Amino acid sequence: MKNPDIPITDDHIHIDPRNGRGLAAARDFQRAGGTHLFMVSKPSLSFGIVPDTGEEFREVFDETIAVANAVRKLGLTVFVVLGVHPAEMSRLLNWIPLDTVVSVMKRGLDIAGEYVLDGRAVALKSGRPHYEVPSEVLDASNEVLSHALSLAARLGCAVQIHAESGPCADVVDRAARAGLPSYRVVKHYATPDTPLTPSMIATHPAIPDLASAGRYFTMESDYMDENSRPGAVIGPKSVPRATFRLLANGLITFEDAHRIHAETPSRVYGVEISR
Repeated sequence: MKNPDIPITDDHIHIDPRNGRGLAAARDFQRAGGTHLFMVSKPSLSFGIVPDTGEEFREVFDETIAVANAVRKLGLTVFVVLGVHPAEMSRLLNWIPLDTVVSVMKRGLDIAGEYVLDGRAVALKSGRPHYEVPSEVLDASNEVLSHALSLAARLGCAVQIHAESGPCADVVDRAARAGLPSYRVVKHYATPDTPLTPSMIATHPAIPDLASAGRYFTMESDYMDENSRPGAVIGPKSVPRATFRLLANGLITFEDAHRIHAETPSRVYGVEISR
């Protein structure tokens, strides 16, 4: 089942010609019925970069923008999300001290903000480790996250966060202190209990219940586009296929699909999504 009148948006996907299938993956999304995607920058490790000042993230961001432009030529609408993956903290601690890591990550976010300011990106990416870390590392990660929230408030943009599984309810207060409405904080790989805007993996079993409750949420594949991990997290066809399957089985309505794929991302990111 495909309906050309319904936008189909993947809220968190990577397209990576350097390490993965690149444009072939984007074509798979399109052929399955996908129309819009939020392309998220990958960690510096994917580019063989070890940042020691933060300026090195420009190479990551410039390549992400270049890939986005190539994907647009296929006829897809691409919105770019740039930032610093929270796992950079653990990696960089192998080379530089914690206070320097914090400065490097903040500088990377500031540079991402420049791309938002000039319109080449629509949102920032930040977060904190989803795995156990020492308390001082968690505190430092929260400092970086708070910096991202404050930066987004100044820029008037949204933030996607990668963090531990669960509600991440404290981020509501962090966003409020930063002056950023909590609905503009997207919990990537979300669970339904988050008070932030959930971005749900397309195969999550809670999607029908969330939709019937009128919840504002998005759908994502978190497709990594790495040849070493084919299909991880789920494939590029997953969001359109899951959406059409839910519609065909009567588990969501066309109004639900429009809210998931157009109304919610438009509201959160301040972009226009339509067919």
